[in-house]
Amino acid sequence: MTIDVNAAFDSGNIELVAIDGDRIDLNIRRDAGSDFYQWFHFRVAGAKGRTLSLRLLNAGGAAYAFGWPGYRPRVSSDRAHWPMVAGSTYQAGVLSFSHRVEHDVVWFAYFAPYSMERHHDLIARIAAAPGVTHRTLGHSLDGQPIDCLDVGSGGKQVWIYARQHPGESMAEWFMEGALEALTDANDPVAGALREKATLHLVPNMNPDGSRRGHLRTNAAGVNLNREWHAPTLERSPEVLCVRGAMDATGVDWAIDVHGDEAIPANFLAGYEGIPSWTDAHGERFYDYQRRLAAATPLFQTRLGYDKAPAGRANLSMSTNQLAERFGAVSMTLEMPFKDHDPSPDPVEGWSPARSKALAHACLQVLADVI
Repeated sequence: MTIDVNAAFDSGNIELVAIDGDRIDLNIRRDAGSDFYQWFHFRVAGAKGRTLSLRLLNAGGAAYAFGWPGYRPRVSSDRAHWPMVAGSTYQAGVLSFSHRVEHDVVWFAYFAPYSMERHHDLIARIAAAPGVTHRTLGHSLDGQPIDCLDVGSGGKQVWIYARQHPGESMAEWFMEGALEALTDANDPVAGALREKATLHLVPNMNPDGSRRGHLRTNAAGVNLNREWHAPTLERSPEVLCVRGAMDATGVDWAIDVHGDEAIPANFLAGYEGIPSWTDAHGERFYDYQRRLAAATPLFQTRLGYDKAPAGRANLSMSTNQLAERFGAVSMTLEMPFKDHDPSPDPVEGWSPARSKALAHACLQVLADVI
């Protein structure tokens, strides 16, 4: 039977180079209009009963090639369960891995995908829940809606938003977990948080990049998390409409949800280096971080990014912009493409289920500190 490799579907990304027996050589396609690439998602049919050797030949030129060592791709035969492949190697700029195919069709991905169809299912389900208001804040360059779900009636304004970088699909799994918790009538933590705050959740800031199979950019090849100082309709309407909605409500707390290619752990990045930084304001962020580490084994504080020096924060990034613009306690949550090494799972690695569990813990701590 002839092997067929295909990525012509929602969030698909791969280019077939050659098939030689059981060996498949591939390249990852660049984000349109940019040099970024690392996300891949493709299916293989016609290989049942064979052990395939797959090679990503251009892995060395990827945006974060230093993240490949120790990384293992995800594989699925039902598109619901995405364990890691048994192992992989990264040598001379090539990522190689093998897999014994037991079904007629099998899918491979950089991380468990979160399709735009699942996104719309999520919007339909949560928008119908009691106490939820749905708003279309604007539209992407491809004309897709930027959805926002509002819940709660308290005075504190909380914004949680995800997938500025579309290939970081764990971010929308986190958002699904957060929305499910917030709309659970039997969850006392959610009830307390809804009384203290009004929460605005944007599950996907970059639907165009998500559907196109991009790693980091929108339809124009623009990194949305470098547009928050001066977004435009031509380059970054997604940021423009979300920031405009934030201007209308104000922002007291903000969580920007992401994924990190290299660091095998969950961590937070703050807003050190903004012009208006004070130790007292920063302590509110550090307190949240410490409480989260104490609340769940799915979070830690030892690993993370370097802090920006005084006055050197990049205000084009949302976390810094919102802290400076609104005086918000603002943070970037990073989850791994690898695993959370302080509490590892050798089969699943970091997973959709654990992304959702971390969301629950983040909300619990938020309810404690607001």
